[in-house]
Amino acid sequence: MKKEKFEIQGMTCSSCQAHVQKAVSKLEGTQNVTVNLLSNNMVVEYNENQLDNNQIIQAVIDAGYGATLSNAEKKQSPKNKSEDTIKSMKKRLVWSLIFWVPLMYLAMHHMVYEWLGLPIPAILKNVFHGTENALTFGFAQFLLVLPIVYWNRNYFIVGFKKLWKKSPNMDSLIAIGATSAIVYGIYAIFQIGYGLGHGRLDLVQRFSQDLYFESAGTILTLITVGKYLETKSKGKTGDAIRKLIDLAPKTATLFKDGKEIEVTIEEIVVGDILLVRPGKSIPVDGEIIEGSSSIDQSSITGESIPVSKKVGDTVISGTINKNGSFKMKATKVGKDTMLSQIIQLVEDAGNSKAPIARIADQVSGVFVPIVITIAILATLFWMVQGQSFEFALSIGIAVLVISCPCALGLATPVAIMVGTGKAAENGILIKTAESLETLHLVDTVVLDKTGTITEGKPKVVEIVSEIAENELLQIVASLEQHSEHPLAEAIKEKAKEKQVDLVDVTDFSNIPGRGICGTLKEKRYLAGNRAFMEENQIAISRENAKARTVIYVANETELLGEVEIADRVKNDSLQAIQNLQKNHWEVVMLTGDNRAVANSIGQELGIHQVISEVLPQDKEREVQKLQQAGKKVAFVGDGINDSPALVRADVGLAIGSGTDIAIESADIVLMKNSLLDVVSAISLSKAVISNIKMNLFWAFFYNTVGIPIAAGALYLKFGIKLNPMIGALAMSLSSVCVVTNALRLRKFKPVGARGTVPTI
Repeated sequence: MKKEKFEIQGMTCSSCQAHVQKAVSKLEGTQNVTVNLLSNNMVVEYNENQLDNNQIIQAVIDAGYGATLSNAEKKQSPKNKSEDTIKSMKKRLVWSLIFWVPLMYLAMHHMVYEWLGLPIPAILKNVFHGTENALTFGFAQFLLVLPIVYWNRNYFIVGFKKLWKKSPNMDSLIAIGATSAIVYGIYAIFQIGYGLGHGRLDLVQRFSQDLYFESAGTILTLITVGKYLETKSKGKTGDAIRKLIDLAPKTATLFKDGKEIEVTIEEIVVGDILLVRPGKSIPVDGEIIEGSSSIDQSSITGESIPVSKKVGDTVISGTINKNGSFKMKATKVGKDTMLSQIIQLVEDAGNSKAPIARIADQVSGVFVPIVITIAILATLFWMVQGQSFEFALSIGIAVLVISCPCALGLATPVAIMVGTGKAAENGILIKTAESLETLHLVDTVVLDKTGTITEGKPKVVEIVSEIAENELLQIVASLEQHSEHPLAEAIKEKAKEKQVDLVDVTDFSNIPGRGICGTLKEKRYLAGNRAFMEENQIAISRENAKARTVIYVANETELLGEVEIADRVKNDSLQAIQNLQKNHWEVVMLTGDNRAVANSIGQELGIHQVISEVLPQDKEREVQKLQQAGKKVAFVGDGINDSPALVRADVGLAIGSGTDIAIESADIVLMKNSLLDVVSAISLSKAVISNIKMNLFWAFFYNTVGIPIAAGALYLKFGIKLNPMIGALAMSLSSVCVVTNALRLRKFKPVGARGTVPTI
């Protein structure tokens, strides 16, 4: 299967989104299609043997829209794109207002002067007042509305094009409503002319009061006001991505042949030696080869304290060198850097859809045709009731312009984009909107022990030996010399500290979850846990009463000794677990460590359910058992040996530095290596879903109440009729309100140092 991203042109509301998605989904070979109204793009997963990019683009064009293949390397930055759109909308708005103000003054000035109790100026009275000036009065309004139509011509071009393609959208509603008002106004001018020519002053008086040019101008101007405010608000939803993009410097100092050369980031290749001075951003991912410094990684991992780095340590693109110059070798450049991967993850999450959005999508697909039908039926109904055509027409126009599919389409994506962006700012990388939604349903949090609850850097704290201590250490360290397991690292570190030389091992075997064995100096040795010893008939008389992991060492017949290793609990683990329990989330510790160690740590942290001595491949089975018991499970692990459990869980959270395996296996990556971020992630999920539900409720409520009122539901009993201009204002503000409500998520504060519950 192939996955491609496309930029879509011409989408203005959720109906557009639904039409594009439907058109592409019909193509044979498509597996999954996601269209995002907010960012105007589409991600298509398809079988490249059945379909190609050109066919997908053509399907979008046939639906009445434009499409181009997204170029991730050369595409315009979100900041520039947003600024260009805002600038264009502002220009339209300013020119619309320049002509709308005199249009409204001309159409309504007599009402204003009467209300203020002032005489109408002579120039206005002589030129525009009375039946003898009715034609001038009407034609002047017509001339003033034309520039407004011109500056907002896109509504008509797109709206009628979509109507012709049988995929009407919001622009179609605006175009039909405004055109109806203008056409009726032109008809009224002809009637005024006819009345003046034939002495029919009743016609002149009647039609000069029902010109509707000011309604058309107001509808277009107010909707443009709403669009401008909406565009400005939508621009803020991408702040997080823009901040991430801006982290990477544009240039770097290349050290070549003893000279310093200023180069662009694009020119750097893997293996280049770069010089980074104090205060400068690190250009690409790399490894320090000379010098040392402290690095501010807060922009990537959310850590507030700078991290000390020395020769051999890795550095991340976009982080800041606080003090001390150093040379680094580039190891990852371009889209392979961690910063680029984070940006891609945040963009993908913003472009993905939460299941909760399906309701809005289903409604959006049929919304506009239904509104047009209601408008026609309402117009006919009031004509049948004996009302004038002018009355019935104003009802139809009001129905068209008050309807707002935009609010429905924006309800979910703006909240998702702001939420995932806010999470990224705090070192929480959410891969999909679906995982963000599922997280708020979690009632059970399963925690791995090593590297999750504990620091994951165990140390040898005691050696009990029947032979010389250094001899025992040589045996076990030699067996472990090719292992990268944290326990093996602790043993090798101890051997190095004691200056014990390692020897070659032959006939080496690794038994997962048990131990290792091999031949040293023509003798067979074993090292592993109690179960491994028992399986090999090695007697163990001494019980481990302390919260330590014990590696037993034996030859083929007897126990030679044991190496006791302890892994310190992280400073914030207790605080995080107490927060989880306080919020009524059940906490389970799942570990491969022995029962004594696991129970001791569980007791220390107040974890009531501890599952120990579990093999890596069995962790997934334990998670499944909890799910079968009706639990909604989040599994938190280090993303390497916990991959099966991360995948099996309803939501997998990889805690650590965001390794490739973690990003691949988990739904959410916690960059700060802190369990407090689990609390923050779940709380953020609840805040986002609550925000989406609020948005959807008000979007549905607005249309459910607004359309019947516009259709004249209150006129029969109360004599209240909605003016089309008020309808246009309400429509504009509904979208603005939805976006503004979603922007409240930017105030979300993650769990604090004292364990405060996250808030917005």
